[in-house]
Amino acid sequence: MAYKRNIDRLPIIPAGAKEHNVTCHYCIVGCGYTAYTWPLKTQGTTDRNWIGEDLSKQQATDTEAWYAPSMYNVVKQDGKDVHLVIKPDVNCDVNSGLGSIRGARMAENRRSDVTGTQRQRLTEPLVWRYGTWQPTSWDDALDLVARVTAKVIDKDNENDLYVSMFDHGGSAGGYENTWGTGKLYFESMKVKHCRIHNRPAYMSEVHSSRDMGVDELNYNYADYEVTDTIFLVGTNPMECQTNLFLNHMVKGMQNGARVVISDPRRTVTVDSCEQVAGAENVLHLPITTGSDVALHNTLFTYIADQGWADADFIAASTFQGDVAVAADSAYPAALGSYEAARAACKMSLAEGAAATGLTEAQIIQAAEWIAKPKDDGSRRKCVTGYEKGIIWGNDNYRAIGSLLNIGLATGNVGREGGGVCRLGGHQEGYYRPSDAHVGRPAPYIDQMIIAGGGKVHHIWANDHFKTTLNASEFKRVYNRRSNMVKEAMDARAGATREEMIDAIVGAINAGGLFVVDVDIIHSQIGQAAHVILPAVESGEMNLTSMNGERRLRLTEKYMDAPGSAKPDCMIAAGLAQALERVLREEGRTEYADQFKGYDWATEEDAFMDGYNKGNPEVTYDRLRAMGNNGVLEPVTGFADGKLTGTNRLYEDGVFTRHGREDGKALFCMGEWRGWQAAGKAQQQASHRFLINNGRANMNWQNWFLDQGNEFVMDRFPVPFIQINPDDMAELGLKAGDMVEVHNDVGATQALVYPEPSARPNETFMIFGAPNGAQGNIVNAGVNELILPNYKHTWANIRKISDATPASAAVSYKSWEVEL
Repeated sequence: MAYKRNIDRLPIIPAGAKEHNVTCHYCIVGCGYTAYTWPLKTQGTTDRNWIGEDLSKQQATDTEAWYAPSMYNVVKQDGKDVHLVIKPDVNCDVNSGLGSIRGARMAENRRSDVTGTQRQRLTEPLVWRYGTWQPTSWDDALDLVARVTAKVIDKDNENDLYVSMFDHGGSAGGYENTWGTGKLYFESMKVKHCRIHNRPAYMSEVHSSRDMGVDELNYNYADYEVTDTIFLVGTNPMECQTNLFLNHMVKGMQNGARVVISDPRRTVTVDSCEQVAGAENVLHLPITTGSDVALHNTLFTYIADQGWADADFIAASTFQGDVAVAADSAYPAALGSYEAARAACKMSLAEGAAATGLTEAQIIQAAEWIAKPKDDGSRRKCVTGYEKGIIWGNDNYRAIGSLLNIGLATGNVGREGGGVCRLGGHQEGYYRPSDAHVGRPAPYIDQMIIAGGGKVHHIWANDHFKTTLNASEFKRVYNRRSNMVKEAMDARAGATREEMIDAIVGAINAGGLFVVDVDIIHSQIGQAAHVILPAVESGEMNLTSMNGERRLRLTEKYMDAPGSAKPDCMIAAGLAQALERVLREEGRTEYADQFKGYDWATEEDAFMDGYNKGNPEVTYDRLRAMGNNGVLEPVTGFADGKLTGTNRLYEDGVFTRHGREDGKALFCMGEWRGWQAAGKAQQQASHRFLINNGRANMNWQNWFLDQGNEFVMDRFPVPFIQINPDDMAELGLKAGDMVEVHNDVGATQALVYPEPSARPNETFMIFGAPNGAQGNIVNAGVNELILPNYKHTWANIRKISDATPASAAVSYKSWEVEL
């Protein structure tokens, strides 16, 4: 990486260098960047350069006229080596020139034959032959996939085809790729046995919010700057949405906003807020883990009892009556009116304090900061952000619904300085045909695979060996089933295509599983695959996505894909074309006709076939002209050469996400019921340590590119687990020791990281690591809609070894540093 390349001089970007709009593809914040490319053997000078500054003079501290080594690389463009610089855009409203530890390293994280970065990228299709993966052509690989798939599906019966798909934007999704995969599996077929990249079924993470009428991304980031109170629940934005915190939340605190943070851990966000706003203006609520519903219901009750609810808003914009939607298998709590929810959710301060471990005074203070009218009688503005702490926590449906109850009761949805929004992990870009045929609750795919379900599995840009629950058993069964097919293929080496298909189908019918993996690297689940198809990333294709405030933008292609890798939408099109051909050969003409309409030459064709048909004002050219500020969805028109969008949802007080004609928001009648998912209470009683988990700023998602990145791997060669020093002493552990974390479900390993702020017997482990998957020890318990509870698992800890040479060099300084 750049810091190890001994770079002491960087080329100056010349005047006339090509400029490309770029949205960082790592997290949902979507910071704006500009990519500059120019011929390899040229560069600018101190007096003639891209920015028109005299670079022979000392520049100001905040100058634009610089870039870091991490922002530089040499890549291929139109088959030729070119310089590449990707630097933050100071004119982007999202980040105002700030760069995160991920986004500011986008350039050095591009594949380069010159500098040697990211050489682990897949470049050609691979097929399992002769006991290993052999490179082959796209035609050969797709023909094999199509012929095997066609053997197990038929018109109106695709139940033996299982599919794992992304549903996001950023690096692997976007409107082009979600449409390509969605059209294939939901329009040409009606596949119902499918799952999403980070959960074991095909469902929303926020069913209750949508059922209540509220889209989960409803505000503008600027709302944080003008609010009175920022309420953060189960989220750590300084760590996970860094520039949203620094460029918007910090401004809000500087303008006088107070902060309430509900989180069992003292996180870097708590520390940073105290430094910015002053400790007296920050209230950390260290709740008993899993007690979110109890806290929200107690706050809701106290706010209502004090008369602080927004009566006018409730009367005009929410359902009047009793129950609008009864609880059943599809709705884990009834939905209805404010008064009905108030009665169902009623919790006294004493009850709330007992359930949450907080004091009554802490709950009262939180309620006052959230909802108590100001001295002049005006209503208090409160913007609420939540994330995986309750999404992947206890009783998802009721946890999110009870939080939204507070926002609706106080009129803080659709209002400047308000909003109740998830903060998100990655960008959005979902555009697919209806998935109603999947059903609700959706099938629990991972458990069905464990039970022997499915014959063919198509995987798109995800690796649930690392990012699923009950992962130990899932991996054991998955490897056994895929190996049955590999052994059958090995036994028929040298056979004709027809004979090989027969051998594969024979192994499938005996309980095997034929696996097709579409990805950018050779992933862990990809080790089980029989066909591997190389995809591209953002920047290697034109890709549209939206961020956490619905800001739609086009990231322009600025470099070539490695080898013959293709956009996911084009891979989906190629597979559809191959299926159509195979089905016609077999005389299944009517079924073959369903796979017409994929004659796309580029990703723009896929965009026009999908997103543009539903949003005809939006084209690549118009998005390109909007630059890195883009347009906030939904797009409402095009005038004076600009797309017009929607600054904030529900400003008219009409709520539509649930699809009800009355446009009235619904309240959630979800009383507190303790542990919801099966097995959690038993596991807690049987094991000492809570093993919480989440993201870290440096390691993103499932470490998909970090594994080949020295900058990251030198810092954390293996995933860390934060442990209270007193617990470490009792277990005989030192910083850097390797430990095994084990319970009744499985085991994993981690690097001991002392954390004085950690509560006794409560640990925190990084999520999704390739060499220490926390999912190995998460049991199979989910909510009624198959939402996984990743956050709550308990295990014991024992030492494996002293610090290895790699971990001996790791720094164990506290996360809490002065800003």
